[in-house]
Amino acid sequence: MTSTSRVPGVDRLLLAAVVALSVLGCLLVWSATSARSDLTGGDPRAFLEKQILNVAIGLGLLLVVVVTDHRWVRIVTPLVYLASIGGLVLVLTMGTVVNGSRSWLMFGGMSIQPSEFAKLTVVIGMALVVAERAENRWRARVGLVDVVLMLLVAAVPATLIVLQPDLGTMLVLTATVFGVLAASGASARWLVALGVGGVGAAVAAVSAGLLEDYQVDRFLAFLDPTLDPRGAGYNVEQALIAAGNGGPFGQGLFDGSQTRSGFVPEQHTDFVFTVAGEELGLLGAGLIIALLGVVLWRALRIAARTDDVFGRVAAAGIACWFGFQAFQNIGMCLGIMPVTGVPLPFVSYGGSSMFASMLAVGLLLNISRRAAVAPAARLRPTTGVLVRS
Repeated sequence: MTSTSRVPGVDRLLLAAVVALSVLGCLLVWSATSARSDLTGGDPRAFLEKQILNVAIGLGLLLVVVVTDHRWVRIVTPLVYLASIGGLVLVLTMGTVVNGSRSWLMFGGMSIQPSEFAKLTVVIGMALVVAERAENRWRARVGLVDVVLMLLVAAVPATLIVLQPDLGTMLVLTATVFGVLAASGASARWLVALGVGGVGAAVAAVSAGLLEDYQVDRFLAFLDPTLDPRGAGYNVEQALIAAGNGGPFGQGLFDGSQTRSGFVPEQHTDFVFTVAGEELGLLGAGLIIALLGVVLWRALRIAARTDDVFGRVAAAGIACWFGFQAFQNIGMCLGIMPVTGVPLPFVSYGGSSMFASMLAVGLLLNISRRAAVAPAARLRPTTGVLVRS
């Protein structure tokens, strides 16, 4: 198999940041679970070994996408999109309810969350629509038909996710769609209309009772955690205590008092950032934020450097996805965002999130490689003649 170090054009800084986040994630997951016999069944390394396997499989998927011809990526996009829709339909018909949401498919001892993969398929599906239409007309302007088609691509999986209901994924998906539309060159009026429509849809969902009671309680607890300190506000209260315990340098890995006592629910998944805050302190938590910032910077740089419409829109969409999801996850750990149950990219425990995120990074590296090896068409400054290099 071809090594990424020998593949020209691969963004090594992006890859290094992703690997560093994954290593830190394994350590934090290990710390959050090693003292929890109720989770591990007496094997303190159980979750560590599973997460290392998740990272290894994810890196394998990343490498496959990196070395794949970019033309095949576009060819298989419709098939991947249909497979994602099929997975979301299966969830609604035979899925398992976890934490109040029917979001999981169980196969023996393995669980899959199709909504995690839907984030990537929506990005590449919308990117393919705008790319195909831009390449088959003489103007690159994005009009009403383009916007409607892109929104239809996003609407099908979004509807299936709302029916689960998975509020956290829906919020991330909404922000991602907004970013893809902006990157595609859609007019500002469409973006404003989408924002207004999103607010209206949220109000309608609450009014129609589509959200579960616990989801509504989470929003109320976000506004005022003292309303239910033993219920919906408990997660936020304990997360803030854990994050505040660390100080500048932390209590030491595997030595966090809140973490060792298991006071923070779902600390190896949704609230893994609190482990960093308590045990690694401001320095360690800041390192995670900085590494995520590197990932976003490189993704946006890749989007800016490629003249390929599909690559530019897909890279920008992935950046919006990672950016908002990281902000949502860290924000809920710090009490500045409502608790919605979304993982921290590359850090939280879980296979589906890791695989989808690694596939997305593989696509970013593929786009970067294509931009470096085969630059797109450029205009000669003196003649204005379109040439290809």
